[in-house]
Amino acid sequence: MRRRLLWSYLAVAVLVLGLLAIPLAISYADNEREDLTHKVERDAIALSTLVEDALESGTTVPARVAGVARSYTSDTGGRVLVVDRLGRVVVDSDPTGSRDFSTRPEVARALAGEVASGTRHSSTLGVDLLYVAVPVASGGVVHGAVRISYPTSAVESRIHRYWMLLAIIAAAVLGAAALVATVLSRWMTRPLARLEEAAEAIAAGDLMARASVEGPPEVRRLAETFNAMTAELDQLVRSQDAFVADASHQLRTPLAALRLRLENLDRDVADAGKDELEGALAEVERFSTLVDGLLALARADRARKAPERVAVARVVDERLAAWNALAEERGVTLRHDVDAGAVALATPGRLEQVLDNLFANALDVSCAGTEITVSAIPSDGWVELHVADEGPGMSADERGRAFDRFWRAPGREGQGSGLGLAIVRRLAAADGGSVELREARSGGLDAVVRLPRAAADALARVGGYAPR
Repeated sequence: MRRRLLWSYLAVAVLVLGLLAIPLAISYADNEREDLTHKVERDAIALSTLVEDALESGTTVPARVAGVARSYTSDTGGRVLVVDRLGRVVVDSDPTGSRDFSTRPEVARALAGEVASGTRHSSTLGVDLLYVAVPVASGGVVHGAVRISYPTSAVESRIHRYWMLLAIIAAAVLGAAALVATVLSRWMTRPLARLEEAAEAIAAGDLMARASVEGPPEVRRLAETFNAMTAELDQLVRSQDAFVADASHQLRTPLAALRLRLENLDRDVADAGKDELEGALAEVERFSTLVDGLLALARADRARKAPERVAVARVVDERLAAWNALAEERGVTLRHDVDAGAVALATPGRLEQVLDNLFANALDVSCAGTEITVSAIPSDGWVELHVADEGPGMSADERGRAFDRFWRAPGREGQGSGLGLAIVRRLAAADGGSVELREARSGGLDAVVRLPRAAADALARVGGYAPR
């Protein structure tokens, strides 16, 4: 934006300078040429008065007049030519050999009683000449003519010097305009850049970030409004955090107490009531799981840590070690095939939560003697993590609905909380990834989690890891 403002200011400055300097330069050139023409015409008229008597009487022009013509040429560089009524040379301050000028257009017009002026190129001298021819007349009778031709190089040189001066002034003004434009653009864009930085910090989870209130009035008002909005958002989030913390305490404590009391009743309940007691304990357990899932969803978007490089193989090994005992108890084999170069970008702790939920779901539907396979491969800027089971699987419609909160597959309405996959999707999306369910080759489900892949050298930065 700063660059666009700077170029806009400079474009306006160039336009203004062009509108002022170009007409001024053209006007100066025209005035210089017109002034030279008037001066030469005045000199020609003055010389015509000196030769009028000699031309009228047909006598020789006095030597004094010829001397004046030569002095004029040496002083100004202009050539003086005096002809009689027939166009024959009487005085020539710079003779070229020609004696008859009657065919020259300007001389012919002067002999016709007109004043002729203009410019033309002299092939003899190889320069452009300004000429003025005036008649020498008395009593309405033309006796001859005086022509002064003057090289235009001198006046053109003055014009060019003036144009150069204008160009230097314009460059100086443009430089000053660029300096002022740079200062103004920085003054206007610096607060916007800091506002953008504050917005990025807030987007990353830092709700304490604030924009600097500086710059033009409009930007200051924008920054003040932004800060007010951020403060209100921070207050709302703090209220949500407080609610989650209170809910965690207020719900878990009585549930734990209720479970303890029910377990203490086990020795006092008759055999006929054992089934009811076990059902009550199962409901308390399901309720505890549901509360934990809701709290996990509430916290999923609240992590303020930036994503870090995570060696997926290491995390998979750690979680498999944690779940292996339960899998062996149920007769399920856990296998893994994780590429050692699979390094993802994820918030610390989130990938572990994702795997825990996927393992829990897979174990719930796996029968004894089946396998759960975990694999991860880097692909096109992503790391694809697969958790495939050999359970009953789902139809395409069921796989599409599996991520809805509280949804359970037909036949499993009384099992689980229906929040596991919803939590997985929220955690993956919070790190810029995604999750989907596919049909596994064994007929079960293949849960595919895609996370952004870290840079090529990230494996060395996380210390390298070879799966066990």
